[in-house]
Amino acid sequence: MCDKFYKNGLHFECQRCSFCCGHSPGFVYLSKRDLTVLCQHFGMKIKDFVEKYCRWADYYYGTKVLALLEQKNYDCILWNNGCTAYEARPVQCSTYPFWSWMINDEATWNECAQECPGMNKGRLWTVEEIERDKKAYVENVPLHKEEVEELIRQEENSL
Repeated sequence: MCDKFYKNGLHFECQRCSFCCGHSPGFVYLSKRDLTVLCQHFGMKIKDFVEKYCRWADYYYGTKVLALLEQKNYDCILWNNGCTAYEARPVQCSTYPFWSWMINDEATWNECAQECPGMNKGRLWTVEEIERDKKAYVENVPLHKEEVEELIRQEENSL
């Protein structure tokens, strides 16, 4: 028996408002999977993609991890009247709003829903779908700077 507040599912349907894609500072952390898929989508080498679209974000314990750049207005660097990489978007983006901390309790969910017009509206997501996205979000670990540098070295050595 599921004792989560969303045991009967949650309603969510993106309203294409782009609020989650910008308007305020934030981080879209990139995992190895994200970086690989985005590089394939844009037909770019890792080094070139990182130089054009990424930044180093402070992370836990003084480490640095890979994140997407933001435009001056805080919109995601990949946003241009829509996501220019929608089919290849990072797991963090594709699992929204079923992030572990957002679905931790009903109060947090409803607080977040005040900023997202798609939450509590539209299609009903099953508990299984929500748990699948939550798991993908939790397991999507961002790449540390040293890991990216190693991937770039490997790519350069394979040429």
